[in-house]
Amino acid sequence: MRDIRIALIGTGVIAHQHMEHYKDMKGVYIVAACDLNEKKLNVFCDKWDIPHRYTDYRELLKRDDILAVDVCLHNNLHAPISIAVMAAGKHCYCEKPMAGSYTDAAAMQEAACQYGVKLHIQLAMIYGGQAIAAKKLVDSGHLGNIYHARSYGYRRRGRPFVDGYAEKEFVLSHWAGHGALYDMGVYHISQLLYLLGMPEVKSVSGAVYRELDMDAKRRAESGYDVEELGTGFVKFANGLTMDILESWAVHGGEFPQSSIHGSKGGLQFSMKNGTPSLVYYQEIEGYPAETTLDISAEQYRRLQLNPALAVYEHSQAHWIGVLRGDCEPIDTPHIALQTMLVSEGIFLSDKLGREVTAGEIPALSVSNAIRRQEAPFGELTYPPHPFYL
Repeated sequence: MRDIRIALIGTGVIAHQHMEHYKDMKGVYIVAACDLNEKKLNVFCDKWDIPHRYTDYRELLKRDDILAVDVCLHNNLHAPISIAVMAAGKHCYCEKPMAGSYTDAAAMQEAACQYGVKLHIQLAMIYGGQAIAAKKLVDSGHLGNIYHARSYGYRRRGRPFVDGYAEKEFVLSHWAGHGALYDMGVYHISQLLYLLGMPEVKSVSGAVYRELDMDAKRRAESGYDVEELGTGFVKFANGLTMDILESWAVHGGEFPQSSIHGSKGGLQFSMKNGTPSLVYYQEIEGYPAETTLDISAEQYRRLQLNPALAVYEHSQAHWIGVLRGDCEPIDTPHIALQTMLVSEGIFLSDKLGREVTAGEIPALSVSNAIRRQEAPFGELTYPPHPFYL
């Protein structure tokens, strides 16, 4: 088994989640980490026994013993830092969303091609037993002609920082770009796009809201200026449609989870006793029927019979499998970029007060990236790329 040596840039909440996966992988070594906040950096490295520590990412990228870098920063830092990682000849794993805007995400995809390295985006919900089962049912034709999908995500009161958890940068557009649609909606939208075979987007409409009260002190401290509720409607070139409803905070009961609807059957994502579940709806001799798939039992059996399937269990496992050459990569940059197209389409539609076409979205997209002197890690000085011009 080939050893894989990785470095992390950013040591916040999500970096700890990544480490929970890495620590259980044989032959995977996290050898260095970087954070501007030296105190936070040392706490993180002490906890996870990481030997090499940097407060300047450029010094970390000079190391020649690192195969890949995991970027765990706020959204508007994804593009500039990831591009610098790739320009240094390192493979790059980046947190979701891909970037703070469509144009920044497109620059990342172009950089991976330019520098001849691998780029992977963390899209957790395209992995695991639930997604695997749904993909099999869709691809095998059990749903017939699929004509509509629903991308839903619910929190009744779960805005970062102002509702009591996480850092204030999550709710400030300067760092995050946007709110609920970028933080949580990306998971549900990307999952459906992947399961539906990446249909071509034709047009997007939508609206975003910031209406509910919050603690006045935390509002002032954070500068909260992102959406807490996002809604959207997507038309695809093949006639398929998708509606979107993503909430950080809403006065209302729990939404149903995402679903897919076809002429012969439908799928409803759900939870059963705290475990991801999948319900298949169909008709038997004209009688409406539904079947709950035992996801966990079947996934356990498959992994016991074929341990190589573990590379599809979660995002980090797939990334390491790709780096080792154990599997072909799922094209997460393409999935993530199309997710950005849909998300930015909603924001543009809200701003313009009308539906926007897929062609308009890249043309109207503006970079949100924090770069040059604004960047907390210092000016970006890696080889020229159109992104820096």
